[in-house]
Amino acid sequence: MFSKKEGESVMSKTLTIIAEGVTVEGKIFSHGSTRVDGKVNGEIISEKEFIIGKEGKINANVKTANAIISGYFKGEMIASGEVEITSTGRFIGNLIQKDALLTISKGGLFKGESIISDNQEIFKKEIPEKTKAPDTQKESVRPVSTISSQGVSAARGSFSFNNPSADHNPGSTGETSR
Repeated sequence: MFSKKEGESVMSKTLTIIAEGVTVEGKIFSHGSTRVDGKVNGEIISEKEFIIGKEGKINANVKTANAIISGYFKGEMIASGEVEITSTGRFIGNLIQKDALLTISKGGLFKGESIISDNQEIFKKEIPEKTKAPDTQKESVRPVSTISSQGVSAARGSFSFNNPSADHNPGSTGETSR
């Protein structure tokens, strides 16, 4: 009656939720998607999708496939797919991606570095086994290109981008500093 598709695992449908009013300090490893409406300080590895709700506050290093930021994020995010910052989202830190798949909605804030890397090793989302000691070695990142409001450049750069709301200058695209 119920059948699983070939290769589909039970873990692929896992959803981890940190509810509003909950604070977590430490490491979170999820085989599926993760949604945070509370507060997290530490490290998060979410194999599928990482979502920060409007009330969510994250101060962590995150590794995921795709991300939607509707709340507050501060730290470093490594994403192999798309990253969306909604109109209520605030992203402060570094974003490392395979491709330039960053979307910032009107009113959203991105302040930091956006780095495109061809180092495929950093995008691996390995969930450690309970008996396996955590790997403390930092991964190196070699920027290939940087996205800014001016387009793509061959050098690493940082920028602050605040998408203006409707009552501000609608033609403004943010400022770039190098």
